[in-house]
Amino acid sequence: MPRTKKEEKPKYISVVGSRREAQAKVRLYAGKGETTVNGIPIEKYFPQKGAEKLFFKPFEITNTMGKYFATIKCEGGGKVGQIAAVIHGLSRALSLADKEKFRPDLKKAKLLTRDSRTRQRRNIGMGGKSRRKKQSPKR
Repeated sequence: MPRTKKEEKPKYISVVGSRREAQAKVRLYAGKGETTVNGIPIEKYFPQKGAEKLFFKPFEITNTMGKYFATIKCEGGGKVGQIAAVIHGLSRALSLADKEKFRPDLKKAKLLTRDSRTRQRRNIGMGGKSRRKKQSPKR
């Protein structure tokens, strides 16, 4: 039986970006293509004003617009946290693509640092919320 050639899958760089409760699994491919989030074009998944500028920021800083595209899987958090997770993931993937070239610029723009701010935990005796104080008696 003759051997058939397996179709070569495109090579990619796989990275995870995160912010608050959101996680973005980013696969960065070299070449032209459409960037999708959970199978939806990125412009439709994040229709908020200014979101498009934000998620293309890593490409603008490294001057690689149109040279790379990504498929992204987002989980958890809200839309703002997911956008930040995508930016973090794209930045990390680009830094792995060419460390000497891209890493210093991305580091200077603070895109490689994970934003560690998270939700403050609920404290005991605070009346239900993390910073709320219990009402004091009037008399």
